Amino acid sequence: MAAPFRAGRPALILHSQCIKFAAKGTEVGASVAEPVTAESLRERVDGFLAGHDPAGDRLEFLRARFDAGLAWVHYPVGLGGLGAPRVLQPVVDQRFAAAGAPDNSPRRIGIGLGMAAPTILRHGTAAQRERFLRPLWTAEEVWCQLFSEPGAGSDLAGVATRAVRDGDGWLVDGQKVWTSMAHQARWGILLARTDPAAPKHAGLTYFLCDMHAPGVEVRPLRQATGEAEFNEVFLSGVRLGDELRLGAVGEGWAVARTTLMNERVAIGGAALPREGGMIGVLARTWRRRPELRSPALHDEVLRLWVRAEALRLTGIRLRQQLAAGEPGPEGSAMKLAFAALTQQISGTEVELLGAEGLRHDHWRADRPEELDLIGRGPTYRWLRAKGNSIEGGTSEVLRSIVAERVLGLPAEPRQDTGVAWKDLPR
Repeated sequence: MAAPFRAGRPALILHSQCIKFAAKGTEVGASVAEPVTAESLRERVDGFLAGHDPAGDRLEFLRARFDAGLAWVHYPVGLGGLGAPRVLQPVVDQRFAAAGAPDNSPRRIGIGLGMAAPTILRHGTAAQRERFLRPLWTAEEVWCQLFSEPGAGSDLAGVATRAVRDGDGWLVDGQKVWTSMAHQARWGILLARTDPAAPKHAGLTYFLCDMHAPGVEVRPLRQATGEAEFNEVFLSGVRLGDELRLGAVGEGWAVARTTLMNERVAIGGAALPREGGMIGVLARTWRRRPELRSPALHDEVLRLWVRAEALRLTGIRLRQQLAAGEPGPEGSAMKLAFAALTQQISGTEVELLGAEGLRHDHWRADRPEELDLIGRGPTYRWLRAKGNSIEGGTSEVLRSIVAERVLGLPAEPRQDTGVAWKDLPR
């Protein structure tokens, strides 16, 4: 059974002079009394640290940070934020990091942070936001994404998993595949078909799936790296209460688009310092190992460094634009460029190291708790990067999105418009 909603947890009202608990009926989402600036945020963090020991209980520290509005500052007051500009988030993160404060394991809960949370914020009820956002951010509850199926990957709107009304809830049957972190997940964001007689985009509904519910079975999928990072998930008569439906019945595609747009920004537009990510690994190897250098590789490393820096700066601009609303198709361009760049960087690293770069660290069928590209060897990075052009939307699909929605080119002809999903050939 899903945990009941706790609507009575006190909200927070944050003022420029103080932080005080509000009564149960306080409106969530109210603005702070004065505009939040970088300097006022530093003062808030310092004041918080004065009353909360970073070396103390990790979970209690993270819960208190959320309640103080210092989790994701661009979220509304009472939901972990201050209603501040998104670009101020690094100010908070850097201040906490400098104090040695614990983080919320972002690599472990990336799906929750980057996909589930913005979707719940945008489309969820007040009770859903209250119930799910806090334990999501504190990493008490890990999330996975139940979208792709054996017969619906790039054509996501063709999903066949069925959700049928059953009293005051729903019975769900189907199969999902390539589900990262399903073996760790407490909740999943689920796209299911509720009306097979409607056109495929119109017959979908979005749910929050209890991964501990009877009928949920998670099986590992071993990949080229040797690990079983991905999973297939079988849903057999899984009962979900209607309070776990996100958005209206039949409006699942609109909700899913919010998830997809945020997913692409999360993958391709992550906030990184200069030489962050895989380009930093390549640059450090180049500097430490002069005996491996050649004029041709010098040109290639320099070219990749410039592209990585241009992509990083473009990501900063994209995140600044997000302050005005949810992501648009520009996130697809970022993810498309990210996938190509990571594959080229990892290939250049293997080429630079020669035979040494072909030595894989291990082939154990581990089921990792988080994705760690930097902490593994070059062969792992090269193999894992192949998935970057598939996950979060294939590069082929993203090129069509960029062509049609960014460049304004004519759309590809479709044969399924206005046709009931049940009548489409499969």
